[in-house]
Amino acid sequence: MTETIMKVGQQFPLTIKRLGINGEGVGFFKRNVVFVKGAIPGEVVTAQVTKLSRSFAEAKIVKIREKSPHRQQAPCPVYEECGGCQLQHIRYEHQLVEKRDIVIQALERYAPQLLEQTEIHATLGMDEPWHYRNKSQFQVRKEGKRVYAGLFAAGTNQLLNINDCLVQHPVTSKITVATRKILQKLNIPIYDGKTLDGIIRTIVVRTGVKTGETQVVLVTTRKDIPHLEELMTRMLRIDPSIVSITQNINREKTGIIFGEETHLLHGKETIHETLGEFGFDLASRAFFQLNPTQTVILYNEIKKAAALTGKESVVDAYCGVGTIGLWLANEAQEVRGMDIVPESVQNARENAKKHGFTHAKYVTGKAEDVLARWQKQDFTPDVITVDPPRTGLTQSFITTVKKLRPSRLIYTSCNPSTLAKDLQDLSTLYEVTYIQPVDMFPQTSQVECVTLLTLK
Repeated sequence: MTETIMKVGQQFPLTIKRLGINGEGVGFFKRNVVFVKGAIPGEVVTAQVTKLSRSFAEAKIVKIREKSPHRQQAPCPVYEECGGCQLQHIRYEHQLVEKRDIVIQALERYAPQLLEQTEIHATLGMDEPWHYRNKSQFQVRKEGKRVYAGLFAAGTNQLLNINDCLVQHPVTSKITVATRKILQKLNIPIYDGKTLDGIIRTIVVRTGVKTGETQVVLVTTRKDIPHLEELMTRMLRIDPSIVSITQNINREKTGIIFGEETHLLHGKETIHETLGEFGFDLASRAFFQLNPTQTVILYNEIKKAAALTGKESVVDAYCGVGTIGLWLANEAQEVRGMDIVPESVQNARENAKKHGFTHAKYVTGKAEDVLARWQKQDFTPDVITVDPPRTGLTQSFITTVKKLRPSRLIYTSCNPSTLAKDLQDLSTLYEVTYIQPVDMFPQTSQVECVTLLTLK
């Protein structure tokens, strides 16, 4: 702490200045940063310190002294405990304003010189900001004779049994609840996170919002599942949309959902989904955007930034099942993509073939390694589009991009902090033309950004 040493339990009035990257209100007490869960910028609260660290304090609201006009009652009954959503207490139109400010804050911290020269557009939101997620990944645990499926309460090992999540597509909730009841009835051993005993650890459900096809994945600790035939029979009665049931085996003690081994238990290996005019086949582990409605908005922003004329070669790095590259393929001379997940690359190849794109090529490997190999083969892209994980771009990828010097780099990011750090590095060679925030996950503090970088 910079000035006054605070104590846990101490109370004081606090004016909330901004929203933090995790959705908490941010205020300053005698120049010390204080994060207050559930507080909204503009509010004055009585805050009580709950945790101290060297550079900031965490506090809870004891009383709201001056209430924000943007405050509302969160509609979810487990909103406070769950932590999966962070902004349900803020009216939706104002969530969009605050998300743009989160992007501004990231630049202020990591790339302040870009603020004056970069246009940051208003956040693009949804008409219906509920029940938008096409995929759920609910942990399964057992207490006594009851089987629960849900999410762990924020910062704890306590599993919240969730019957209806307001941001999940209703069919994913229906299938998850029915599946856990079947597991309970058949007395199939449930994974214990402490002893590591048991078999079923996670129920993953992904539904094709446009096609109505649903895939259920049972993540297990080993291959053999008792009463498997009866389990399949009962699960198939849950909903007619189920066309694929797979088993993924994850033996490790880890927070990562999937293991490397997947087996088909019933139906098809993949489900089909459409985005705009394109159709995609999705295997259990293949990455696909969780909000298909906003994904169309997002991809159209990427296309707008790419500004293709039909003469450009495009690289779709971290390509997943090829969605972004195929979205651009009609206006590109050549599309190439790469991903480290072999199933995703296989899906990308099949998707390109199915749409008749003979000028699209996909390979397995790290983006920077593949780009370096292609450069040795005299291939240098005009445009690179990249949508990396939350950790952002690797330094080796940035170095490779600087060597290749494509005329345009379109950087799609789900983490404003790592985006700002990477832009700071890339801005030595590229002009950061604009940033377009897109609200892919309403009710949460997450914000996606499409950034156009143009070679200086």
